Amino acid sequence: MIAIFKATENDFKLLADIGRQTFLESHGESANKTDIDAYVNDKYSYPVVKEELADTNNIYHIAYFNNQPAGYSKIILNTPHPNIEQQNITKLERLYLLKEFYKQKAGLELFNFNVAIATTNKQAGIWLFVWKENERAINFYLKNGFEIIGSHNFKISATHSNPNHQMFLKF
Repeated sequence: MIAIFKATENDFKLLADIGRQTFLESHGESANKTDIDAYVNDKYSYPVVKEELADTNNIYHIAYFNNQPAGYSKIILNTPHPNIEQQNITKLERLYLLKEFYKQKAGLELFNFNVAIATTNKQAGIWLFVWKENERAINFYLKNGFEIIGSHNFKISATHSNPNHQMFLKF
């Protein structure tokens, strides 16, 4: 059974730990170990995640499968982008699932949950960046109606960036 709950500031350790693990599972081979470790230690430290949770613009949710944390999401409502004409659009900044839960459809439920939040808040669409080598994620988003509308270099370190697609789903 899948359950989704809004994260609170008290969830910072859980989110940091899941964030670190899921990032390593999905992007761990995208750069050298030193760069990846530095990125993860910076972006998924307890203080950084705690600060992100305190920002009311960031909407985090945690997905559970049979009462076990399976993944999480982060959206930011009303986040325009120059590549997108529509106003009132949501950025899906993070949607990560632990590998062991890929087959349980928790990612799809978490995605649909976020789309429902966006539509309830009168958003015109949702956009994201996805690593060009993450075929699983790209196929997931294409299957769910997204279109590739541009590209973006996702900075891992001062010397390494990963090429990303920018994708958009218009409601």
